[in-house]
Amino acid sequence: MLNEVESSAATPRPPLIGTPRPRCAGSRAKRMLDIVLSAVLLIVFLPLMLVIGLAVALSSTGPVVFRQTRVGLGERPFTMLKFRTMHHNTSVGLVDLLQADGHQLALRTKPRHDPRITAVGRFLRKGSLDELPQLVNVLRGDMSLVGPRPCEHVEHTTLSPEDRVKRVSVKPGMTGLWQVSGRSTVTAEKAIQLDLQYVDDWRLRLDLLILLRTLPAVLRTRHAW
Repeated sequence: MLNEVESSAATPRPPLIGTPRPRCAGSRAKRMLDIVLSAVLLIVFLPLMLVIGLAVALSSTGPVVFRQTRVGLGERPFTMLKFRTMHHNTSVGLVDLLQADGHQLALRTKPRHDPRITAVGRFLRKGSLDELPQLVNVLRGDMSLVGPRPCEHVEHTTLSPEDRVKRVSVKPGMTGLWQVSGRSTVTAEKAIQLDLQYVDDWRLRLDLLILLRTLPAVLRTRHAW
């Protein structure tokens, strides 16, 4: 069963023209899974989230929760929530950081050594703990537990018209094929392929497999920064 996820990640198909509405878009079972699990996880992780919020507030100035507009289902924008991991109003630019790190600017490129990230933020990113507030996004219907990455508008506009339609035909997810395939080591191009492959191959069993593999992927902190 686990090979099912690996094969999806390893052999992405080219985008299809005129892609029909995917089965997961209107799946009641998928939505019920999102509601039940996100509600349970919010209750379970509430004490941890309070501790994280206190740590973020005491370690650096700025809001505890970082809010950013992302592209959602049907290209509707929504506000994605995360714990703040960077210094507030930092003047250091991403382009300068990437050049100093020997990389060219690319969509979703992350420098390994980013001085904008706080000490607490670095710890949170390693374990993806900064993403716990997205459980609220899932509960209120902006996101799903599993789906394509919640991308910014600038990344969305770089896709072909067919791929844009396919990618926003489902809700973005907290985790997905990209998360269990290497996290920060996945290139921008590969991540897009995995997002489109997820839409093509969706069934509820695939969601469950990805959820089961997410925890081991998160614990492999060498793939996150």
